[in-house]
Amino acid sequence: MKRGLLLLVICFAMASSTSHALSWAYKFVVWEDGVYEVTEEVVDTSDIGKKIGEVKRMADDRMGSYYGDASNFYEKGTEYYAIKGIDSGTAIAVEDQQDKWIKAVYLHEAPFHWTDLLPYIFLRITAVILFVFFSLRYASKKEPRPQ
Repeated sequence: MKRGLLLLVICFAMASSTSHALSWAYKFVVWEDGVYEVTEEVVDTSDIGKKIGEVKRMADDRMGSYYGDASNFYEKGTEYYAIKGIDSGTAIAVEDQQDKWIKAVYLHEAPFHWTDLLPYIFLRITAVILFVFFSLRYASKKEPRPQ
């Protein structure tokens, strides 16, 4: 009986899971399939260009996964801006607070996610539907109608 109880306690202890959040090495934002590390460098208001995007989702702090316009620190709706005189592929500005922008520098390409294929899938589905529609329409005009 004692062995059974001990085995049950051990199995229960091993089966119970604890939730851990990742500790990210740095703050980042993702824009146009590029990961940008947010620095501490403040960008002057006069150097801010046009709005180029915004955070649309938060990175998963348990699995470490992210896709699209994401961030591991900034909330949804945080806006990205171009910096005058700097290519957006090199650095962008992230709105840290009202009228305060922080520079984010390009690090690497974002990891692939299956949702990156959605535009191509929708395009192919649309092409097939249009092909079938016009084929049927053309075929119905070619066939002589019985009298």
